[in-house]
Amino acid sequence: MIIEHKIVIADVKLVADFQRYILYWRKRFTEQPVTDFCSVIRINSTAPFEEQENYLLLCDVLPEDRILREELQKQRLKEILEQQQQERNDTTFHGVCMFCSEEFLGNRSVLLNHMAREHAFNIGLPDNIVNCNEFLCTLQKKLDNLQCLYCEKTFRDKNTLKDHMRKKQHRRINPKNKEYDRFYVINYLELGKSWEEVQLEDDQELLDHQEDDWSDWEEHPASAVCLFCEKQAETIEKLYVHMEDAHEFDLLKIKSELGLNFYEQVKLVNFIRRQIHQCRCYGCCVKFSSKADLRIHMEETKHTSLLPERKTWDQLEYYFPTYENDTLLCTLSDSESDLTAQDHNKHVPVISEDTSKLHALKQSSILNQFVLRESLKN
Repeated sequence: MIIEHKIVIADVKLVADFQRYILYWRKRFTEQPVTDFCSVIRINSTAPFEEQENYLLLCDVLPEDRILREELQKQRLKEILEQQQQERNDTTFHGVCMFCSEEFLGNRSVLLNHMAREHAFNIGLPDNIVNCNEFLCTLQKKLDNLQCLYCEKTFRDKNTLKDHMRKKQHRRINPKNKEYDRFYVINYLELGKSWEEVQLEDDQELLDHQEDDWSDWEEHPASAVCLFCEKQAETIEKLYVHMEDAHEFDLLKIKSELGLNFYEQVKLVNFIRRQIHQCRCYGCCVKFSSKADLRIHMEETKHTSLLPERKTWDQLEYYFPTYENDTLLCTLSDSESDLTAQDHNKHVPVISEDTSKLHALKQSSILNQFVLRESLKN
């Protein structure tokens, strides 16, 4: 159109349905002269008249063009919302996890929630996504081509790619890749605005209405997740009650009976998380095909409260969490006995030895007696 007809369409990328847009103006140009709709732009205006060229600009400065673009945007948004609603209600979905190859049937949310929960791969809430099958196929194709989804580098084999995405925390998509914009409903809401621009406006609006008085501000803590099911609670007290009522697992009682300090509690929680994630009962070491089967077994056999020997879970490897950002770990505290001991020790005076004469100190220090006793004992 530019080369053959010298017609320029402004902001083509903002036209929601380019085919309908072209068909509309094709019809209108047969009804009236093109110059009735387009602005004339003359280039090389300082050159001789025969060398000057005129181009026609079709843009939304023309009210008719603006209305057409808005109507096409509304129609596209309507179609997208209908597609999204259809996907939300669809129960025939079939998909495979990109990280563990587990199959999922039913609704798309089951697979998306699984990848977010089990693999820390979060592409957004299911209700914010449209054309989910195409989106997942696009991501799977990149992984099949050994390409990282975040930095988009290519690797020599699958294992190297997996290690890279795990160690670099690249289990997420690149937000700057415009290829993904069409899969998010937010990009269809306003004419000519991407999700970044909409989000920026929302943030700016919050700043504009921000008050200097923060006295009534209340913190909303992140939800903690149950050790045995997907139940989430806003407070740790509610989660403890749920685990005791639903699973007969009393973490506070266990902490008190075993006298667990903070680090021992961390290892115990991480141990249980690891076993449940691997669908293995820690009470009898039997492995199951799904978490649902494991949960039924542990509830029927009362194995939730049957902890293995301390040496099984009190290992260095369980200092590391099974799930990233496990809120339950942040709520753990030292046992009462530890706190009492700490309070008691506060009143014990500590007198340092004189370090001005190091040679004399080495000869007379009480530590010499301690070293001698340990040597004789060994």
